[in-house]
Amino acid sequence: MVAEIDVELDDGRTLHAYDSGVGDLAVFWHHGTPNTGAPPTPLFPDAARLGIRWVSYDRPGYGGSTPHPDRDVASAATCASAVADALGIDRFAVFGHSGGGPHALACGALLPERVLAVVSAAGLAPYGADGLDWFAGMAASGVASLRAAAAGRAVKERFEASDVVYDPEFTPADLAALSGDWSWFDDVVGPAVKAGPGALIDDDLAYVNPWGFDPADVTAPVLLLHGGRDRVVPSSHGEWLARRCPTAELRVSEQDGHISVLTSAASALDWLRARTG
Repeated sequence: MVAEIDVELDDGRTLHAYDSGVGDLAVFWHHGTPNTGAPPTPLFPDAARLGIRWVSYDRPGYGGSTPHPDRDVASAATCASAVADALGIDRFAVFGHSGGGPHALACGALLPERVLAVVSAAGLAPYGADGLDWFAGMAASGVASLRAAAAGRAVKERFEASDVVYDPEFTPADLAALSGDWSWFDDVVGPAVKAGPGALIDDDLAYVNPWGFDPADVTAPVLLLHGGRDRVVPSSHGEWLARRCPTAELRVSEQDGHISVLTSAASALDWLRARTG
């Protein structure tokens, strides 16, 4: 059973949050784009085995959370802190997938006194990162979408209004995962897409603008998971982050893509548990 609550922020905005309520280690789930923020039910059995309590929230503009145009990635630290405070949670770990990866890293960098460990699966590196060809290996649809964001809000809004079809170029392993346990994505992608492109636009603008922190500032242990065949976020992003984050461990599963990399998530939870007591 997952409880849902609304948390009011100091500026009057609302975050819609989720709490599985069971377990002595709170782990914040940071969702991808476009998703709502419900925690990942395929990982509930392993979480129960390890005493993990899932906590999460809809990023601003998604689900029941108030939009916050021009938010940066760093704002995730404020959001996570507000939800943790509302639930009486002092310290916690973070786990992000895809676009959630940078938001998890933001918490690690900006909340060193609270964040115990960080997992980022298939996460982006900062736009314009030194030594990284950011678009290399990315699906053509992703390149077009994120180049539109890099050109500014007006261009990105016109791009999304054009009803362009997005093809993530999922691998056979991705499609197999999506037809199995990770069909769960239907539950979080469908409502996010149905609500319109506003939150997706805000996400993509945040990815290609300054994040508001440096991944090198994360002092907690970091585990980076990446699929070698990922065309949504190429594995070169994970490799760059591994070089940048002094505490990072990188695991590249060569045959996996953007979704199937999550079949390694159970071992990542074991890693979290081992590093948080």
